[in-house]
Amino acid sequence: MRTIDVRGGRILVGGETRDDVRLTISDGRLRAIEPAGGGGDVAGDDLAGGDVAIDLAGGWLLPGFIDTQVNGGGGVLFNNALGIEGLARIAAAHARFGTTALLPTLITDTAEAIEAALDAVDAAIAAGVPGIVGVHIEGPFINGTRKGIHDPALIRTLDRSIIDILCRPRRGVVMMTLAPEVVAVEDIAQLAAAGVILSAGHTDATYDEALAGFAAGVTGVTHVFNAMSPLLHRAPGMVGAALSEAAIWCGIIADGVHVAPAALDIAFRSKGADRLMLVTDAMPSVGSNDDFFLLNGRRMTVEGGVCMGEDGTLAGAHLDMAQAVRTMCAATGADLPTVSRMASASPAAFLGMAQDRGTLAVGLRADFVVLDAALQPVQTWIGGIKVAG
Repeated sequence: MRTIDVRGGRILVGGETRDDVRLTISDGRLRAIEPAGGGGDVAGDDLAGGDVAIDLAGGWLLPGFIDTQVNGGGGVLFNNALGIEGLARIAAAHARFGTTALLPTLITDTAEAIEAALDAVDAAIAAGVPGIVGVHIEGPFINGTRKGIHDPALIRTLDRSIIDILCRPRRGVVMMTLAPEVVAVEDIAQLAAAGVILSAGHTDATYDEALAGFAAGVTGVTHVFNAMSPLLHRAPGMVGAALSEAAIWCGIIADGVHVAPAALDIAFRSKGADRLMLVTDAMPSVGSNDDFFLLNGRRMTVEGGVCMGEDGTLAGAHLDMAQAVRTMCAATGADLPTVSRMASASPAAFLGMAQDRGTLAVGLRADFVVLDAALQPVQTWIGGIKVAG
């Protein structure tokens, strides 16, 4: 057993704000959460030395962030580095900004790349790479009308061989973004029955087509508002379906570029913190000084915090989760504990991991982030081990 005394700020425990607490940790999990004080020597900030102390200096200790859409980080794009080393660099880059669990995301690519991505994440989890909990396959079974930066030459129809690959047992969760109007409902149902978490994205679905996809097994919407049929008063489209269906989780990119502040607020008021998830859609520039990267052999530039292709199309985001939290607080006026749910508890529930992570509670993983008073990341802990800060 190891203990951490946390003082000098606010700690979000089980959805409630506390002042000073003692966290008792063993085997990577929280075994007790009690008032701080008494017992043991408190020195340094390294668990290897025994009991430790964290002075929040007016800041916050929150559950670690969970990001369901991470294309890259630390100078690495997952599509270009389908191996353990690349995944470790991506996870380490995002850990600097408070992310303690993420899904490396493969942007539309070949069938061979899909299988390699699934195998690479299996290997990374087996190797114990901190933060890797599954994989997100975004495309290629999408609608070319709403392709965004995805390579149209790689968009294809879902076939039996890919379904078989996706349905194999895996060490972590498997999430897939697809356009429900271009995938047969029976195929959606088979994938969902096999445990694949399905999200609608890069879609031109009508409202009715969206509802049919939800009924067949789609439970999420990928970066709501972006790359999908909009909400019109006579044609509610995918956006209308996403915002009106209470059971559907929606990812949203809160970077001040992809979605206007007013639209962030509309999504929050429509879905609430329990069904709205902050995602980064991060590219290799996060945690790196790189100002360009290659996607499917095409050059993407990073300028003024915006990633784009040569034609100006947005190409993912130069965004970390701590920044997304700050942006969402500013756009909605919601308090930090509420916005924190969108970055932790809500994605954990979407991924079926609420009994393991997403909240600071006894029995759950000791994954947490320390933010200063300006909500800038200071430390990140995964399984009771400090990995950044």
